[in-house]
Amino acid sequence: MVSSMEDHLKKTLRKAGAARTRELEQVGITRTQIARLVSAGKLQRIGRGLYGLPDYQGTEHSALVAVAKRASKALFCLLTALRFHEITTQSPFEVWIAIANKDHPPRLEYPPLRTVRFSEASLRYGVQVRKVEGVTLRITSPAKTVADCFKFRNKVGLDVALDALREVLRERKATVDELWRCAEVNRVANVMRPYLEATA
Repeated sequence: MVSSMEDHLKKTLRKAGAARTRELEQVGITRTQIARLVSAGKLQRIGRGLYGLPDYQGTEHSALVAVAKRASKALFCLLTALRFHEITTQSPFEVWIAIANKDHPPRLEYPPLRTVRFSEASLRYGVQVRKVEGVTLRITSPAKTVADCFKFRNKVGLDVALDALREVLRERKATVDELWRCAEVNRVANVMRPYLEATA
């Protein structure tokens, strides 16, 4: 019985990478069994209510997976999106997410979050859906990420926004037209205009 439960657990986690308590309960593993498995070293606690196999290493994006599992509406943005799209070599300490103006930020023990507020239009435009470790992530597109960096240049720095703009165009991760549309949605077209014109 125990070995079949452990086999089931291994099968579930090999497929998903990591699972929340609720997901383990859905496949028949109780909270008591989870605690015993952790004590026995057959399961590791990655974050609050998030578990993986003992050999779980995760990926570069495991922190994003941990957030998405606890806050499915989270929209990854700014420095986190820059890193995800390989537009920067910086590895931000915090995971940057966007929420609506009236939403409450999610409370997570891990990883540390940096929350910014987007308008409804900005939350809907330029969003990509990606699968990482079997989990759906919502993340701003390269063009939208650049426009967001200009919008929040007081938080990330104008130098970061300019570097991101140059890199996105150099690596052809977005067109000038895509950048213009995102700038208009974010109401930073006037701010971005001289920089975009200089690249034309």
